[in-house]
Amino acid sequence: MKGVERIIPPLFRCPISLDLFTDPVTLCTGQTYERSSIEKWLATGNLICPVTMQKLHDPSTVPNHTLRHLIDGWLQSGNQVEPDCLKMIDNDDSIAAIKHILESNESMLDHKLQILEKIRVLSEELPLQNSLLIQLDFFKLLLELVFRNAEGLNFQENLRVVEKALICARNLLPFGDLGCLNILKEESKLAQFIFLLEKGSIIIKKCLCHMVEAISSDLETQQLCSTLGKSDELVQEIVHLLHNNSDAVEDGTKSISALALSESSRENLVKQGAIQGLIIYIFNAKKQEKSLAPMAMETILKLLLSVESAKQAVINHPLGIDAIVKMVFRVSSHHEGSESAVNSLLIICFESKSVGEEAIGAGVLTQLLLLLQSQCSGRTKTKARMLLKLLGSMLTENPKVSF
Repeated sequence: MKGVERIIPPLFRCPISLDLFTDPVTLCTGQTYERSSIEKWLATGNLICPVTMQKLHDPSTVPNHTLRHLIDGWLQSGNQVEPDCLKMIDNDDSIAAIKHILESNESMLDHKLQILEKIRVLSEELPLQNSLLIQLDFFKLLLELVFRNAEGLNFQENLRVVEKALICARNLLPFGDLGCLNILKEESKLAQFIFLLEKGSIIIKKCLCHMVEAISSDLETQQLCSTLGKSDELVQEIVHLLHNNSDAVEDGTKSISALALSESSRENLVKQGAIQGLIIYIFNAKKQEKSLAPMAMETILKLLLSVESAKQAVINHPLGIDAIVKMVFRVSSHHEGSESAVNSLLIICFESKSVGEEAIGAGVLTQLLLLLQSQCSGRTKTKARMLLKLLGSMLTENPKVSF
């Protein structure tokens, strides 16, 4: 039992009894106690918080279900917790010291990097350590660190801190309070974000793209997603990732697809070259399960349906029709993207015979016939027949069209 007691994380101990929580409850001050211990404390007439010594304007308690679940998970895992890892974030003095080091402009660069490396390790160890970092609001702390060091960015020094902090923040994204990202509504913070997208390393660019994707999927940040999509500079930097065919090209594709969820952003996406970037990605994408070509194709369709200039952007691109035809029949992706590709061709070919002839020359008829013999959905087959009928009428009118 002594061995077990030594490895109980301090966060799991009641500050009054020092025993493992069995029924943790939280006061209005945010401090958590064992229910029986705090009830005895309050019953004696003490109307202050035992830890913070703050006066309790509301003596009621709220069950801390999150902490209870964490403890249950810890107990079921056999109490296998690394004391050295937990020591860094569980001890009040250590927490204060860590935050001071990261927040202070006087802290040595190497010391900050060492602390961030420890946080990175903890942020990748699910679920216990990651949950503790979230409870201690490290996500917000890391964001503040990023923007503080993005000011007058020095690539010799601050860039390494920003990169490490963003890696940690990216790991915490699925569990953090994304409301913190609403600071990007501030003009100065958005300018720093764009600056990092432009001047940062590939790792920084990838992490920022992850943030854009997360912002689009959270109700609390939907308005922010619209703001980002309307920023010419931000969209331009993300589109550049697709044109440059860098290691962050797939992250850029996800970001554009995320921004396209907001109708108010679509016109600017087309204006800043998103269609051209997505076409290049589709054309160069290999036929493999993890390819994001279907997502890119679906995004192009969203833009075609809502922005008139998107149609012309596809037609004018030298690879536009070829790229879409390529998506009509893709065995490796179980026909993901096929319906979007067929729909896109229907939209474009309906008003332009020359585009239809170009699609025929690119081999769309063979692709459509293969699609009709495949296991794709009935709706996709119906659209494929409609496109075949449309193209067939073009062949009747102009039998010289080669295919």
